[in-house]
Amino acid sequence: MLLLISPDSVEEALDCAKAAEYLDIVDVKKPDEGSLGANFPWVIREIRDAVPADKPVSATVGDVPYKPGTVAQAALGAAVSGATYIKVGLYGCTTPEQAVDVMRGVVRAVKDYRPDAFVVASGYADAHRIGCVNPLALPEIARVSGSDAAMLDTAVKDGTRLFDHVPPEVCEEFVRLAHEADLLAALAGSVKAGDLSTLTRIGTDIVGVRGAVCQGGDRNTGRIQPQLVADFRAEMDRHAREHPAVVAAAS
Repeated sequence: MLLLISPDSVEEALDCAKAAEYLDIVDVKKPDEGSLGANFPWVIREIRDAVPADKPVSATVGDVPYKPGTVAQAALGAAVSGATYIKVGLYGCTTPEQAVDVMRGVVRAVKDYRPDAFVVASGYADAHRIGCVNPLALPEIARVSGSDAAMLDTAVKDGTRLFDHVPPEVCEEFVRLAHEADLLAALAGSVKAGDLSTLTRIGTDIVGVRGAVCQGGDRNTGRIQPQLVADFRAEMDRHAREHPAVVAAAS
């Protein structure tokens, strides 16, 4: 399971750099613009320069509307700015067809520029609260559009968490559907260390966190702490040792 950490500034990225040995992907977002809020191109570039070259940088394109051309341009901007993982929050897509339309544009825009880029179709565990596509539709949306991964996060950051909206057995189905489509499965949404046993057991490929590694556990006002990143990785490694068969199958 890969650990994705989300700094929201160059300063926090430098803190991630101090903990680089414990994380796998540095994810650039802007939490005050939403769950998958997009940061500025120059921030993506500066963070790319701030973290070790062997650590891929991911960038969120935003909680996007159903405007395929607009989203494709934004995704290309993230790739040009140095991100190799491009995440699109399908916030404004109310049907799978709309979501596929958006993601096809993103895939073409990004991969025409950088064929080795990694495109992530992201949905929301609490889709029922915002009227977007069903979480279990994401793997098929990602497959049909040519994306590389399907991801679930939470749209409304009000203290509720991934498993509050999508129980573990539904997350397990999400992971299974993603793997059957030859996709990676990523899960996030106020994930805590206590969730790692379940996330490992069901074969999650990427776990995304922010609040869990921020001072005070606060994704908005807390700052990422290198020691908390190290502690979270230690818990991941412990659970990987306890679930070797699952880890081997996922790899």
